[in-house]
Amino acid sequence: MTPTPTRFRFPQVKICGLTRPDEAARCAALGADAIGLVFFPKSPRNVSVEQARAVVAALPDRVAAVGVFVDADFGFIMSRVEGCGLSMAQLHGRETPALVDRLTIEGVGVIKGLFIDGQPGLDAADGFAAHGFLVECAKGPLPGGNAMAWDWGAARDFGQHHPLVLAGGLTPENVAAAIAAARPAAIDVSSGVEATPGRKDADKVARLLQAVNKVGYQASASFPPVFRPRGGRCDG
Repeated sequence: MTPTPTRFRFPQVKICGLTRPDEAARCAALGADAIGLVFFPKSPRNVSVEQARAVVAALPDRVAAVGVFVDADFGFIMSRVEGCGLSMAQLHGRETPALVDRLTIEGVGVIKGLFIDGQPGLDAADGFAAHGFLVECAKGPLPGGNAMAWDWGAARDFGQHHPLVLAGGLTPENVAAAIAAARPAAIDVSSGVEATPGRKDADKVARLLQAVNKVGYQASASFPPVFRPRGGRCDG
């Protein structure tokens, strides 16, 4: 008998750029699968170790805590992983496959950023043993989506072969269209649910998650969900 494929609820949702424990807890209560903490001094959402530790402490274990880094070295990343209780690292620069491998060996889940209109491009994916690939357009002044909407459907074929995390310009109003266009395994939202940079608007978060739930789909998957609960190694 042919085994029935495992089926997962897609897409997962990561709310990125948290700076306050109460807002992180609210995102979790509303149903977010992961929250992101930015460790990049040029970002208005940059957090200290102390801030990040407090945010992670406010989360239930089912919610992944993802550190966002740009061209940081292994020692810096691991100091934040261990010091703040992170379960995953999201790499938004020109990090090497060797760095991804070192983090994976340490049990850190890795999401590698790739860019439709930048480097590394989508064709670099096969060189990285990452748990997921965040794809955006890379047209703004900072690493990340820069609140810019783009042709999300351009990532759909990529997502058929790789665990796709869709990002860039997502809002409660357009997220359903973006999911329909790209069929991602997960979405990553920051400025689209903010009151000001680093401050999340609970009403926007709620409306975004409601929209995702309405358009979410069941899919047979050859890979597991991108965002894993904290408290265990990310070896698979």
